Amino acid sequence: MDKLPTIDEADLLPAALAAARDLGLDAAVKPVPPGRAGLATDAIVHLGFADAGQRYVVEVKRQLRPANLGAALHQLDRQAELHGLPGLLVADHITPDMAETLRQQGRAFLDAAGNAYIRQAAALVWVTGRKPVAKTMALPLGRAFQPTGLQVLFALLCHPEWVNLPYRELATRAGVAHGTVGWVLPDLQQQGFVTEVKGKRGTRRLYETERLLAQWVDAYARQLRPRLLLGRYYVAKLDGWQDWPLAANAAQWGGEPAGALLTQYLRPGELTLYADKLPGLLAAKYRFMKEPEVGHQAVVDVRRRFWNFPAAGGVDDGNACVPPVLVYADLLATGDARCIETAKRLYEEYVVRLVRQA
Repeated sequence: MDKLPTIDEADLLPAALAAARDLGLDAAVKPVPPGRAGLATDAIVHLGFADAGQRYVVEVKRQLRPANLGAALHQLDRQAELHGLPGLLVADHITPDMAETLRQQGRAFLDAAGNAYIRQAAALVWVTGRKPVAKTMALPLGRAFQPTGLQVLFALLCHPEWVNLPYRELATRAGVAHGTVGWVLPDLQQQGFVTEVKGKRGTRRLYETERLLAQWVDAYARQLRPRLLLGRYYVAKLDGWQDWPLAANAAQWGGEPAGALLTQYLRPGELTLYADKLPGLLAAKYRFMKEPEVGHQAVVDVRRRFWNFPAAGGVDDGNACVPPVLVYADLLATGDARCIETAKRLYEEYVVRLVRQA
C-alpha cells in the first residue's frame, strides 16, 4: 500500500472544500463575525447547488476518532449556538461507522476524501466508504498535553487558583512527579495559557481556560483515558447501582452514573467507577465477570484514580462522584448522543463556572 501524502492541518479545510466541489457542490469560505473571547471559530462556509444553499459554522478536527468525536461535536454545537447557524464537522477522514453515527444524529459532515452528509431543502449528499487520501500533519500541542502533563492540567482546570501553588504541592495534588510541574507550567506560559500578573512577581494566572479545557478534553480522550482502564467487567444488572457502597470501597462514580447523579437527566447504559485499584469486596459482592456470561451483559468499567483532591465546583454529592471536569470528559468520550447532551447540561451547571473563574 502506498504511503499517504501529508497535508498541514491549516490546509485541511481547503482540501475538504475541494472534495465538496468534486461532488458538484458550490463551496466557499465566508467572513467570520466576531465571537466571544476564548471561543474561536474555525470558519464559516457556504455549501449548496446553484443559487440554493446554506451557511455553516465549521469545526475542523484532525485525526477524528470515536474517543474524541463527542468533544468535537460539543465544540461545534457551542459555535453553532453562538453564530445562529447549523454546524458542519470537517475532518481529514471519517470512517463508515462514524459517518453512520453522524448521519443518524442529523450531523452535517465533510472530509478531505469526499465522504459527506449534507442535507438541505433542495439537496441531499450522502457519501461514505471512501478511503483516506492524505494524512494530516498536526500542529504540536506541547509537552503539557502529554499524559502526565494532562494530570497537571486536570488539577488546574478543577482549581484554577492552584496555578500559584508551590510546584511540589501542585505535583502531589495532580499525582505526578515534582519535575513534571517544572516543565508543564513553562510550556503553558509559552502557549499563552499562563501569565505572570504585572507588578506582582511570582503571581500567576490561568488564561483562555475554555480553549484550554477543549484541548484537554480532546487530548485526555486520546492519550490519558485509555491508560486508566484497570478492567472492563460484566454484571447481571445495573438496577440499584445508586445503592452500591462505593465510599466504603474507596471508589467514586465517573462517566454515565456520575452524569446521572449530577444532572438527574441520564439513565446509565454502563457504569464507570474510579479507584486506586480494583475494589475486591465490591467486585465480589456484585459478581464482576471478566467475560460476559448468560445474564451478565451489563458493563462496568473500573478506571484508575490519578488525582489527590476532592471534587469541586459546587458539587454536593458526598464525594460520591469524581470532579465534574472529568465526568464531562468521560461523557464526551463515549460519542453517544444522550451522553453528549448530558455533558452539555453538566458543562452549563458545573464546569463553565470553574473555567470562567480563572
